[in-house]
Amino acid sequence: MSASATTTARPELVEVADGVLAYVQPAGGWCVNNAGVLVSGGSAALVDTVATEARARRLREQVLAVAERPPFAVINTHSHGDHTFGNFVFPEAVVFAHRETRREMHLAGLHLTELWPDVEWGDIELALPTATYQDGLTLQVGELTAELVHVGLAHSTNDTVVWVPERRVLFTGDIVMSGVTPFCPLGSVSGSLRAIERLRAFEPVTVVAGHGPVGGPEVLDGTEKYLRWVQELARDGVAAGATPAEVARDADLGEFAGFLEPERLVPNLHRAFAEERLAAHGEALDMAEAIKEMGVVFQEMVDYHGGPLVCHA
Repeated sequence: MSASATTTARPELVEVADGVLAYVQPAGGWCVNNAGVLVSGGSAALVDTVATEARARRLREQVLAVAERPPFAVINTHSHGDHTFGNFVFPEAVVFAHRETRREMHLAGLHLTELWPDVEWGDIELALPTATYQDGLTLQVGELTAELVHVGLAHSTNDTVVWVPERRVLFTGDIVMSGVTPFCPLGSVSGSLRAIERLRAFEPVTVVAGHGPVGGPEVLDGTEKYLRWVQELARDGVAAGATPAEVARDADLGEFAGFLEPERLVPNLHRAFAEERLAAHGEALDMAEAIKEMGVVFQEMVDYHGGPLVCHA
């Protein structure tokens, strides 16, 4: 999809199963994520929000058009701002998330807005989760069940997937991307692969990824293949004494050339190099240090891209 199409395509609320809707924001690049809505028996719950005030208010309008009343719950799949900044436009809802999500949101604040100062973020108010869990939590939404499951270190330290067993629909958050390059420098490449194996065990019929089109189990395959390729590049790069940026520059994207945001290869390789060298990972992040490190890697992504990274949020 071209850049012009990306900027003009409107978000779409699509019913993927009875009472289960995906809010898909084309084309799924930087800060342009998916959300979800469960509607049953007069109740509604929301899976994630969106990045900017304007997008969040549009999401609220579309949710209220299909639900009898505002959602009683907002579930954040992880701490990153594109999935959480819109929480504040749903003041009626209790915000549920993994307990580490709340901690990271509090420490990171609105830092994401500093990476793309030209985006019209609006008057965002940080609305932290008020109900947190450690391993799993179940919400009842009318006749539908929303199982919140922490699948370990993956895209981040605090990923939640939402499984709707009655409809066999799985909301993966950013553990899985659909036609978009995965991104796990603040999580783990190997951890993401372990998480995907856990997701397969649900045997989903429909997969709503954190970014990109809705699909089926094949969406899991695409992310898994990409991450295994990253591990191979890192293994060879470490053996050759190369840097992540050098390996990324020389890599042939091959079957992954069509994925959006290919520059994410650079930070993914940073994480994979660290894991290849057996660096410790998985513990709670020092957000100040993580933000500092990501600033350096962000510049390497710009260099790989050949110019400023474009965010259509």
